[in-house]
Amino acid sequence: MNSVLYYLTYGSALGSGLIAGIFFAFSTFVMKALAKLPAAQGIAAMQSINTTILQTLFSLVFMGTALICVVLGVAAFFNWGSPGASYVLIGSLLYLLGSFIVTVIFNVPLNDALAAVKPGSPEGARVWAGYLTDWVVWNHVRTFASLAALASFIIAIRKW
Repeated sequence: MNSVLYYLTYGSALGSGLIAGIFFAFSTFVMKALAKLPAAQGIAAMQSINTTILQTLFSLVFMGTALICVVLGVAAFFNWGSPGASYVLIGSLLYLLGSFIVTVIFNVPLNDALAAVKPGSPEGARVWAGYLTDWVVWNHVRTFASLAALASFIIAIRKW
């Protein structure tokens, strides 16, 4: 594969690693800390996080990595005989399916449901209880998928 694809793979490795780290932080301590707060405070904090994160570099890294993975996946498919192509394709699929698609199908709807409740309401407390389990499970999936994508991209780079 050519040098442009090499650098795109490098960029995807960095993006996957950054995203894996963010998801890891949420899985290991952020959500646990929010769960220790009274429901109204936990809800308000997570609502703030969910609106703020969209206005940060997170969105650029998250979406940019997904876009690069689409390009890399197509390129790997068409350069199948090249060293590292299979690892590029695997890494791209892991990120796209396990991080991006899981976010869109599972985490975003949970975030939207949480955004629709008032923090101090009984409905908010009910949504929060489910959110703390369901959102975290899917975040674990995103964490492992992003980390596995990073590993695949590193292996691909080493094969070049």
